[in-house]
Amino acid sequence: MKKILKFLLIALPWFIGGLIFRSDTIFYKSLNKPFFAPPSIVFPIVWTILYILIAISIYLIYRDNNYKDIPSYNKTLLINYFSNQIFSFLFFTIKSPFLALIDTIVVLISSLFLYYESKELNKTSAKLLIPYIIWNMFATILIISIFFMNL
Repeated sequence: MKKILKFLLIALPWFIGGLIFRSDTIFYKSLNKPFFAPPSIVFPIVWTILYILIAISIYLIYRDNNYKDIPSYNKTLLINYFSNQIFSFLFFTIKSPFLALIDTIVVLISSLFLYYESKELNKTSAKLLIPYIIWNMFATILIISIFFMNL
């Protein structure tokens, strides 16, 4: 029970952005998008899976390490977390594909650093981040396309 509670405490913050900054599907549908843009329904499904994988990854790191002993990992995790969470606000609330593009690049770069930091601490944890990195690469290409198609 204690392990489940710890996991939930790690996982829940990742869902906050989606709860606070609701996705504006009308805005998303109004944009010009590339042929490879997924339908709106795909995003919550993919992000739910990714957030669970990220939470498991973090859980494994903190299970094996004292958080005070891994300041570089913690810093990278916080940068990645906050940049990830702010995307919905930038894209859907203030409707700025440009700021969302900049943010997406930060998320991608910080996810690569997070992978590197995780790999040093727990190889399984790092492997769980691979789908997140792949999705972030796709998301970067998608937001670049959306930005330029809607200038």
